Amino acid sequence: MTATSHNTVPAGLSIADTEVDLLVVGSGTGLAAALAAHEQGLSVLVVEKSSHVGGSTARSGGALWLPASPVISECGGVDTAARAQTYLDSVVAGSAPQERSAAYVNHLPATIELLRRTTPMKLFWAKEYSDYHPEAPGGSAAGRTCECRPLDTAILGEYLPDLRPGIMEVSIPMPTTGADYRWMNLMSRVPRKGLPTILKRLAQGVGGLALGRRYAAGGQALAAGMFAGAIRAGIPIWLGTALTELTTEAGRVTGAVLEHAGTTVTVIARRGVVLAAGGFDHSMDMRWKFQSESLGRNLSLGAESNTGDAIRIGQDVGADIALMDQSWWFPAVAPLPGAAPAVMLAERSLPGSFIVDQNGRRFANESSDYMSFGQRVLQLESVGTPVHSMWIVFDQKYRNSYVFAAELFPRMPIPQSWYDAGIAVRADDFAELGSKMGVPTDSFRATVDRFNEDAFAGEDPEFGRGRSAYDRYYGDPTITPNPNLRPLVKGPFYAVKMVLSDLGTCGGLRADDHARVLREDGTAIDGLYAIGNTAANAFGHTYPGAGATIAQGLVYGYIAALDAASRG
Repeated sequence: MTATSHNTVPAGLSIADTEVDLLVVGSGTGLAAALAAHEQGLSVLVVEKSSHVGGSTARSGGALWLPASPVISECGGVDTAARAQTYLDSVVAGSAPQERSAAYVNHLPATIELLRRTTPMKLFWAKEYSDYHPEAPGGSAAGRTCECRPLDTAILGEYLPDLRPGIMEVSIPMPTTGADYRWMNLMSRVPRKGLPTILKRLAQGVGGLALGRRYAAGGQALAAGMFAGAIRAGIPIWLGTALTELTTEAGRVTGAVLEHAGTTVTVIARRGVVLAAGGFDHSMDMRWKFQSESLGRNLSLGAESNTGDAIRIGQDVGADIALMDQSWWFPAVAPLPGAAPAVMLAERSLPGSFIVDQNGRRFANESSDYMSFGQRVLQLESVGTPVHSMWIVFDQKYRNSYVFAAELFPRMPIPQSWYDAGIAVRADDFAELGSKMGVPTDSFRATVDRFNEDAFAGEDPEFGRGRSAYDRYYGDPTITPNPNLRPLVKGPFYAVKMVLSDLGTCGGLRADDHARVLREDGTAIDGLYAIGNTAANAFGHTYPGAGATIAQGLVYGYIAALDAASRG
């Protein structure tokens, strides 16, 4: 990770006992709370445990799920708050209080306007990026996901090294949005859309460097935009500063005790404390306790500083917790020794591939959204048929056609290091492939035969792959009758091992529709707020659409600031 050069932003601030109106713990979506509070006239301090600003937001794809927002209407889309609420009521299905999703929908337009006033970000609608459950009442196949246009991160000036790097480091700057990725992934299949997109982003990235600009997209653009807004507003940020305790008086949170470089610092927060410090992504004790003992160590793609501190400290002052078994699950390529899992998004949806377990059998709709896929894996474990291992199986035509794991472009060979590490195997026939995978060859062969027969017909009677508009979004439109299905008939054939990773946990402190943290009896803890992955998911067990995790953090940051400002 890039070295940082500052302990504070602005540089040179004293990290010592102080008093502010609002203390924000965490610098990902917590920056939205800080910007909103500053605009309300409150004095704000942001503290960040790690040495970088941005949290998991900076490592994300940067999508924002913004139903019935001005971004969609300005881009020619049509959506209403009532339709969005119908959808949320349907997919949340009582797994979280209805008031939480209603507050999200109601405060979303004002949050967008706040970001437009206080940051340099420019948002656009990623048209056709379907909701994750578009067939549900109120769902939208046209989608409600929006993104930040590529942003010149050089505007951060001397503080650019303090921005948390993204998941994927690139040698050639090419600011790629999620909407770009869809077509870049299909560069060899739909070159009329893929190649111009690549050339456009290469020109922007490389050309920008010649002008002293450093364009970034996705979570990097989103985090950099809010960071730039905080710098412009003069909001102080202390880096390398961890929350160790919340201070209370007569049941009210009055501030916090922090630790910086071995020194204890006390901050009095007159209007309250906002906990925005992420989930418990890298606390394996918590994950094995609340989720599953089968989860692999350190497979999360969330920021490494997300170890559940804020959740545990909130519990110390009486906070209740909820949805602790839930994460934003994300199947990924198994890591090489000493490395992190490799991102895979469209790979599961593309035709000429399928996924099997240790028995050589399919067990899910490979094209389903990543949270639902992960929930399916854990549901199978809960009923006594666990998925101990996963392999994505594909043929040479697939390898020649699509990007894989964000680093292997069409026709590029799978690296020898993958074979050496045992995460990839290759064979000329399925019997040999199954043997190398270590799965029962008879069962695997039967799976291949059934899959190929169904794929020829363009249907998946077992799991319904390709029936949803979301499935088809990441399919190959040149393959008919089903863009997600194609039989595997000509070798060589490949299998790559997968793991169940995640984008972060989404269970945490129970909060209400004002972002106030609740006790077990349902009463609010005065002066304490939780947003983002520190709070239990406002959408319960559900991921409504791409960007719902970051968007709810931003909106509830705005809501928390408004509530704090209303309290004298």
